[in-house]
Amino acid sequence: MRAQYAPWFIATPIRWLARCLYRVRSLHAERLPSGGALLLANHLSYVDVIVLQLACPRPIRFVGHESLLAEHWFFRIVFQLTGTIPVSRSNALGATRRVVECLGRGELVLIFPEGSISRTGQVMQLERGFELMARRAGVPVVPVYHDGLWGSVFSFSGNVYIFKSPRLLPTSVTVVWGEPIQPALADAARLRAALLELGAEAFSVHPHLERHLAAEVVRALAKRPGRIELIDRTGPRREVSAAGLLAASAALSRHLRRSVPDGRIGIILPPGAASTIANLGVLCAGKIPVNLNFTTSGSAIESSLRIAGIRTVLTADAMRAKLSGFPWPSDTRDFSATLSAAGGKRTIFSWFIAAWLLPNPFWPLLLGLPSAGGDAEAGLLFTSGSSGEPKGVVLSHRNILGNCRQISSLAILPDTAVMLSCLPIFHSFGFTVTVWYPLLRGCRVVTVPSPLEPRRIVETIREEACTVWVAAPTFARPVLHKAERRDLRSLQVLVSGAEKLPEDLAELAREKFHLEIMQGYGLTETSPVASVNQPNPPVATGTAEAQRGQRPGSVGRMLPGMAARLLDPLTMVPVPITTTGLVALRGPNVFAGYLSDPERTAAAFHEGWFITGDLGRFDAAGFLWIEGRMSRFSKIGGEMVPHGTIERKLIELCELGANAEDETYPIFVTGVPDEQKGEALVLLTVRPELTTELIREKLATAGVPNLWIPRIVKRVDAIPMLGTGKIDLKAARSLAGSL
Repeated sequence: MRAQYAPWFIATPIRWLARCLYRVRSLHAERLPSGGALLLANHLSYVDVIVLQLACPRPIRFVGHESLLAEHWFFRIVFQLTGTIPVSRSNALGATRRVVECLGRGELVLIFPEGSISRTGQVMQLERGFELMARRAGVPVVPVYHDGLWGSVFSFSGNVYIFKSPRLLPTSVTVVWGEPIQPALADAARLRAALLELGAEAFSVHPHLERHLAAEVVRALAKRPGRIELIDRTGPRREVSAAGLLAASAALSRHLRRSVPDGRIGIILPPGAASTIANLGVLCAGKIPVNLNFTTSGSAIESSLRIAGIRTVLTADAMRAKLSGFPWPSDTRDFSATLSAAGGKRTIFSWFIAAWLLPNPFWPLLLGLPSAGGDAEAGLLFTSGSSGEPKGVVLSHRNILGNCRQISSLAILPDTAVMLSCLPIFHSFGFTVTVWYPLLRGCRVVTVPSPLEPRRIVETIREEACTVWVAAPTFARPVLHKAERRDLRSLQVLVSGAEKLPEDLAELAREKFHLEIMQGYGLTETSPVASVNQPNPPVATGTAEAQRGQRPGSVGRMLPGMAARLLDPLTMVPVPITTTGLVALRGPNVFAGYLSDPERTAAAFHEGWFITGDLGRFDAAGFLWIEGRMSRFSKIGGEMVPHGTIERKLIELCELGANAEDETYPIFVTGVPDEQKGEALVLLTVRPELTTELIREKLATAGVPNLWIPRIVKRVDAIPMLGTGKIDLKAARSLAGSL
């Protein structure tokens, strides 16, 4: 605080104390205009004003909510001493007049447009009113974003203020000042886009992102050696402690470092202790783990092995027996035998004792791990090939650590969670969220070898009291049908991804289990999570208003550190984020490119932004709505026809809610070449009652344009699916084309 707004005997000790508690880094302060300006910042804690003033080279006058004056005598004193302008709905006109007067005198006035402290850690709905202030005063609006205070005792992380363990070291905070926006152009949509971009920049400079993934994991495990990290239900139930994981991974890493000359090692194992140890052991050996999709075609696997230069694969003899047609390389090793060759129980036991005795900072040195990983490759995943041939997605240490830190900043996966892991490790969510995140954060994982075993999943959730489950709609449907309410009573959060959540499945979860499915959004290229709904935060004080963490039908708000743009699909020019456009993303979790494929890499980016291929929009509260995929449009008679919109309309008109527990997608619309109009729409369906005449009648009666009505209906036994739970677009188009 500066003497202009507070007496020196108040401002000086507060400034001194704040500098002891916070290490503030200010970026682009030169963007601040010399005259009056309206500053608009995100709001994460009670000490935001102090940190922002420390970062600003000029004095700031703050605007605070009038309800704080009634909440505590302390705020009344602070408001009076600092000249803070109180604002509320009842005195909005008077507060606006005072703000305009201060701006007219050339002051910097700061408003938190969210209206209150965010209780989710994300940018909430931006209240109106700042536009009028800026235009009346004729001053620019300057967006400003600060990162680092979420998680402090003065924030609402952990669903509580103050009463949590304080940080022992000074908190690093980054404040990024944005480019001034002229008052005529300042609105909530433009401000949100600017805050997201500034947030991505603030998040990206955190030194934690430059560290080495394996070094961070072994340090974390050595900190809690006795904690049960993983319950493996691949075979007989087995509990594995942090020390056990660390010991087995260390022994394996030494053996692989000696016996494998190549830089990448393939892994084909189901979720469980073996796959976790294999991934950590490979990374600790200085190699790159490549979890291969064993559900895809042999030609795709051969291509993946060739592109990645993989000559060594870790698997299990049981897996090898099941995958008889798999193109196994000559150096294919059984995991158990390899672990025995690494020294067996005696060697592992010595590492186990070391896990209890050695301080955790020694472990990276003991295993020869560098302190920095940064943009170096930490994992390689191949895309599922839902719309073409697989591509090698290179994920760096920065990408994975960044995404784990982003997820950790939300309330959806606390360290107290018991997470059911059944997604395959070649699935990007399985790789990052069910392998690396729990090792770093410390939440317990219970593994089931396949998402296609609903009865086993139900038993596991009931017996292990799982609180969090992540699943694609394809995998969740049979479980929700088979389970009784008492089976899932421990489940607090069910996260859905990979495909759009069908409304009938969401309704089933609500009615049968009183459980709201949290839909999220991500891609392999974003490590994978980009946005997610989360439970609504509790109302913690008498003056606080309810805040939303979720909005059914949306894919949630962007994770902290993620920036988004919406582009016109034809011109690639940015459009307002509240209108539908092609979703482009930027953030520390966004990959740098495809392995040995510069052409596809170049096509995936536009001016540094990753092009997702999905169409979407943001609502006023910041929730992202995915409205289709560019590859799922047909150009018919010069008009872009969305396949997904037709499917949703038919499901509604024909009441096509799934009539079987294993039927997630009863219909699928695609296009085939047509000489007259460029493309013709084809409807694939598992329902015999759907005829060309019926769907034409239904859609025409509902006012659907004639161009949007499929000309051909084809009955199929099942809509083709991938092992990740997504529709196999390539196979579905082949079915439609084989008429």
